Amino acid sequence: DIDLPEGGTVEAAFAAVADRHPQLRPFRPFTLFAVGHDYVPAEHRLSPDDELCFFPPLSGGSAADVFRVVEAPLSPDALAAVVDDPGAGGVVIFSGVVRDETGGRPVKFLEYEAHAPMAEAKLREIGAAVRARWPGVKRVAILHRVGRLEIGEASVLIAVSAAHRAEAFEACRYAIDTLKATVPVWKKEHFEDGEVWVGLQGG
Repeated sequence: DIDLPEGGTVEAAFAAVADRHPQLRPFRPFTLFAVGHDYVPAEHRLSPDDELCFFPPLSGGSAADVFRVVEAPLSPDALAAVVDDPGAGGVVIFSGVVRDETGGRPVKFLEYEAHAPMAEAKLREIGAAVRARWPGVKRVAILHRVGRLEIGEASVLIAVSAAHRAEAFEACRYAIDTLKATVPVWKKEHFEDGEVWVGLQGG
């Protein structure tokens, strides 16, 4: 049982459970939630007698592919576990991180915004294209974070497992290049002397 204030959300419930079991925290970006027999969003408000279930991505083939826009910090190790497959001979992970300068101007932090439903649809399209181009790919996972990100934090993670390493490398490179060109995510760069919006993804 979890004690939450009246009107507590699914997100708050997950946080309470993660406080007891910290090993769950890295899996937050791709955990699904259900109350009763229905999936619910993280902001869903719980009633006292609700039964809340947490679901990691389903295992087995493309059903395990994950394409999400999230606010939680991203964990490469957790994403590697998502794409793990016994038929994979290679796993490649790309992590795009916030750098401390742009064009010689020191960056304080970044803010990312996205049209989440459209962005996730585009991420799924990228995953489908990866599978069509590289039949040896076993699983694909792409996460993009939104909100405020500090220097050194990951803004995007892409993980690809494949039968052979060459396919995994090529597919991962294709995925990030296509993401930056097509997915509706915008970033605001914050400097000491101002701020600038960059879209789609910019540099």
